[in-house]
Amino acid sequence: MLFNCAKFDEVKSIHDILKQYWGFDSFRPLQEDIINAVLDGKDTLALLPTGGGKSLCYQVPGTYLEGVCIVVSPLIALMNDQVQSLNKRKIRAMALISGMRESEVDTILDNCIYGGIKFLYLSPERLKSDLVQERIKLMKVNLIAVDEAHCISQWGFDFRPSYREIAHLREIKPDVPILALTATATPEVADDIQTQLQFKSPNLLKKSFVRDNLAYMAFEEEDKQNKLRLMLEKNSGSVIIYMRSRVKSEKLANKLTSWSYSATFYHAGLSQDERQKRQKSWTSGETRIMVATNAFGMGIDKADVRLVMHLDIPESPEAYFQEAGRAGRDGLKSYAVMLFDKYDIEQLKERFKQQFPPIKQVKRAYTALGNHLQLAAGSGEGEEFEFDLNRLSSNFNMDSYEMQQCLKILELSELIQFSEESFLSSRLKIACDKRDLYHYEIAHPKDARLTHLLLRSNIGVFDHYVKINEFKLAQSLGEEHAQVRAQLERMDKLGIMSYIPHSNKPRVHFIRARLKDLELNIPKEAYRLRKSIMKKKLEAMLDFVETKSICRTLFLLDYFGEKRSKDCGICDICVARKKDPDRLRKEIIQLMEGPIRIDDLKMATDSNDEQLLACLRQMIDDGLIERKDDIYSLVAEQKR
Repeated sequence: MLFNCAKFDEVKSIHDILKQYWGFDSFRPLQEDIINAVLDGKDTLALLPTGGGKSLCYQVPGTYLEGVCIVVSPLIALMNDQVQSLNKRKIRAMALISGMRESEVDTILDNCIYGGIKFLYLSPERLKSDLVQERIKLMKVNLIAVDEAHCISQWGFDFRPSYREIAHLREIKPDVPILALTATATPEVADDIQTQLQFKSPNLLKKSFVRDNLAYMAFEEEDKQNKLRLMLEKNSGSVIIYMRSRVKSEKLANKLTSWSYSATFYHAGLSQDERQKRQKSWTSGETRIMVATNAFGMGIDKADVRLVMHLDIPESPEAYFQEAGRAGRDGLKSYAVMLFDKYDIEQLKERFKQQFPPIKQVKRAYTALGNHLQLAAGSGEGEEFEFDLNRLSSNFNMDSYEMQQCLKILELSELIQFSEESFLSSRLKIACDKRDLYHYEIAHPKDARLTHLLLRSNIGVFDHYVKINEFKLAQSLGEEHAQVRAQLERMDKLGIMSYIPHSNKPRVHFIRARLKDLELNIPKEAYRLRKSIMKKKLEAMLDFVETKSICRTLFLLDYFGEKRSKDCGICDICVARKKDPDRLRKEIIQLMEGPIRIDDLKMATDSNDEQLLACLRQMIDDGLIERKDDIYSLVAEQKR
């Protein structure tokens, strides 16, 4: 039996909820503070690095409180995983995502008002719909949770204009607290999130970014494969290897298999079933190494990853920190290792240029998209279309990556909403009543075998859409996949059921009606600002990769606005410094072309105050330097 609101009176505390549905005896650090803030009705921004247990921070209070918790998330795959996980725990959850039929949306919203649903997952695009907004007004909402909240800030690394629609929820449900969650946010982004979500008062609960058990390392290597093999031999646990290209990830996984390693690959080009199968194999330990694009990682619950490797440089410190942070969640010593060469650096710079194509090319992409969809000027407002990105690019002689970036610029200009990650499982709902279905089955005994199977395996198929797998249905019936799909399509046309086949193509939603070429205006200021923000992130990422003197943990902490003077002692920089105890001394001598103030030395050297002062005292004792007040200089003999 799924969770019923009547049980609310029986539950004594959030700890009962945690134990009853998740089986845990206690919360992780900061989780309980966040939950209590929400229960007190406070708007809250929770900044929990990867693996900190963000989802429980809204799932526990959302289950505990009477009513429905609305969760806004940009990732379809993650929403589907969360809904599936909650339903397995007997907590009713549903997801509203782009690509659904109006009848499907209508059914889900009705269930949230009248059907005892505890969690409604929404893509931000859905919040623009008048239908969705009107139905939310009728819901008893207990909490609004905003996942990946950094997407709402233009200063964030993954800004999505559609996230600004979340502010409408504040207008519709002004008394409902908002819980915003993210793993990565600079102080500037954290402030902007709270402003954009109209927090009644600032309230940031933040877990330290320090990962004392995680050694960050970056090596410039001409022979990456040899270094990779050495790292895999040194580390015996589970491994994730991140690569940018789908093709390269497949090739490397095959190469590792030929070397007798247990490896597989994962990217957005695989079917949902295949992705789930590979992730399950890796999570269970059956497969040791996962070679993946950045499509892999969200919602992973595996604590014993000993090594995360990057063979391509991420585009920002935020993306790197999130991916590297999937190592060592169990607190045991783990490694985040990046291998790069000069070509990788040049390639990253070139990729940045492609991310911001000339405005003239962006306009050309807009025209190409409209023509491809056969959309007349002045039409299409509020409509959503599925399309083939590769075909679109090929037809108009554009590189697919460049076309993708042009669409993102058009999204930034608030002309369209573009979703490249839009896999939707096949779904169906019985559209007739039980009596009509009975008469249909008598008249069509072959179809009856299929409908009986659907009714046995899908509780609630008369009330709401359920996910199905045509291949598994065919296997159970001993039929061909094409035959089962034909049966479903026929019953859909006859009104016996509403059947929606799966789709994994990108989708585009026209916010405004298609403009004529002469009317099209790309806001140059917004374009330049976004380019400037992303350039700073790129430069910070390259500084992190190329530094030879700054402790990598201190570098990341400083980037995220957290102060700490003590080196980590375990990154490649700190390890090299231990091997060369005279490194700091040599660095100081190089800086002393003339007298230098202590504050300037602190800024120019990679050491904490204690290390620097100890080294300076020793150098004075050794007769290498001299001091007057807070100014240091080389002694005369050293200058010669």
